[in-house]
This record gives sequence, structure tokens and C-alpha cells, in this order.
Amino acid sequence: MHHSIKLSALLLAVLAAGGIHAAELTRAQVEQLLAKADKQHPAPLRRKDLTDLDLSGLDFRNADLWGADLRRANLSKANLAGLNLDLTVMTKINLAGANLSGTSIFGVSLMHADASNANFSGSRVIAVMEGANFSNADISNADWAADMKNQSMGLMRANLKGANLSGANLSNSKLGRAMLKHAKLNNANLKNADLFSAEMDGANLTGADLSGANLSSTKLHDAIFTDAIMTGARFDGAQHVPAGVGR
Repeated sequence: MHHSIKLSALLLAVLAAGGIHAAELTRAQVEQLLAKADKQHPAPLRRKDLTDLDLSGLDFRNADLWGADLRRANLSKANLAGLNLDLTVMTKINLAGANLSGTSIFGVSLMHADASNANFSGSRVIAVMEGANFSNADISNADWAADMKNQSMGLMRANLKGANLSGANLSNSKLGRAMLKHAKLNNANLKNADLFSAEMDGANLTGADLSGANLSSTKLHDAIFTDAIMTGARFDGAQHVPAGVGR
């Protein structure tokens, strides 16, 4: 009896601390809200707890997901194009193959997310994305450059430390002042990308296409450029440029 009382008390304490909880809605309920929604009356998912839900393949273009908790949710192959996803929480989210073209993602954690093969073309992203998987993703024409208007809050930038961007399309993207330490950019397409003042120490750019890219003032200590294409790339003021690179 005493053990049962102690166990119940322990469970209550864990629940009170938020250690165990369920999402506010089920997949079926989310589908019902989406079915009724249109642009003038978006599905009311703002600030909703949608953690751990399987929402794969759903079309969220008529949804309000601002500030929603999407930790560990499965949104693989979902359509999130053009949405405002500012202040959502996406740690360990599954966005593999999802459409996020033209989205705004500001002040968000995408740490250890799976965004492989996802479409982020034309998106505006300022987020912590350490250890995330963006392999073979389309990040072309995207603006992931630091927000220089919010310096009172500290440097608001794309933090891709240790992220996997191998094979990703980053052509014509803006990555000014991005954190790319130890990022995997092997075989990535970085044609005409703006990497001004990015931190790229230890980044792997093996086989990457940097034609016309701007690497001015970048930090490149121990960066790897084996077999990289660098026709017309600029390295003005870059630090620790490897021998033979940008010469």
C-alpha cells in the first residue's frame, strides 16, 4: 500500500513537472480542422501542443501554426509552403521531403531535425539548427542571413553548427554571418551563395560547387575544400584560407 501511494505521488510529481504529457489534439482532429479551413479562416493551431503527432503528408497551407509545439512531430512530406512558423518549437521534428518553400521561421529550435530532401526555397530562417539533417534539401534563393536589425537581442542568425547539408542546393542563398562550424557541405551547390562573414571553421566542402560564391571575411580554419569548384569565388578578408584556395 505504502509503495503504491509513493508511486502515485511520484507520477503526479512527474506530470506536474511536464515530464509526461500528450498532444492537445489527435491527427484526426487536426485533419478535421484543416478540412474546414480556408485562407480567411485558417485552422486554429496557434500555440497548440502537437508534440509527437504523426502529421505526415497533411496540407497545412490554410493553417495558423504560429508558436505551436511541434517537437518530435512527424511532418514528413507535409505542405507548409508560405506559412509563418515563427516561434514554433521544432526540436527533433521530422520534415523529410516536406514543402517549406517561402516559409518564415524565426526564433525557432530545429536542433537535430530531419529535413532531408525538404524544400526550403525562398524561405526566411533564423533558427538554431545544430545537428540537423538538411541533406539533399532545396535551400535555393533562401534568406538565412543574420538579422542585423535585432542586435540588441544578440546576433540573430542561422546556427547550423554540425548540420548535415551534404548534397543540398544552396544556390543564390543568403547565409551572411551564419554559424557553419563543422557543417557537412560536401557536394553541396553553393553557386552565387552569399556567405559573408560566416563561421566555417572545420566545415567539409569536399566536392562542393562554390562558383561565384562570396566567402569574404569568412572564418575557414581547418575547412576542407578537396575537389571543390571555386571559379569566381571571393575570399577577400577571409581568415585561415587553406593553401591554394582562392588564389
